[in-house]
Amino acid sequence: MSHLNIIKTKLYTLDALKLKIEAWNIAGEKIVFSNGCFDILHMGHIEILAKAADLGDRLIVGLNSDTSIQKLKGVERPIIPENSRQIIIASLQFVDAVILFSENTPFQLISEINPDFLVKGGDYNPSNIIGGDLIKKNGGEVITIPLKKGFSSSNIINKIQNG
Repeated sequence: MSHLNIIKTKLYTLDALKLKIEAWNIAGEKIVFSNGCFDILHMGHIEILAKAADLGDRLIVGLNSDTSIQKLKGVERPIIPENSRQIIIASLQFVDAVILFSENTPFQLISEINPDFLVKGGDYNPSNIIGGDLIKKNGGEVITIPLKKGFSSSNIINKIQNG
């Protein structure tokens, strides 16, 4: 199988992902979930996702759809369209699955996949992370990973736009 086709096998619909998670659970593998827009992927994103992957056996990344990002950040975003962002995230060797979501938050997705670990960047307060209460109630952990200072997609975009 070509490298590009291998990458594309990591792109999931919810039904297909739930089947894959069932197999991973049967195998006793720990599931880690993180999510974000990942519009203009940078070193800060890579560090958070790599450290998230280290927490378990399988890393699932929930990716905000273009319409979701537009609702959150305005009509001029995203810079990189969802189909490209999916391939970019799936190309990371430590990412096992990528799934789009169109809602403003990943709560429904988190409740469907019920990961062992829910991971966000250190700019989030663990008690305010969407889906965190559900994960804790089901015996999982909510973890924040410190941000890499100086890295932000919004800052990169502003720098480009303002010279």
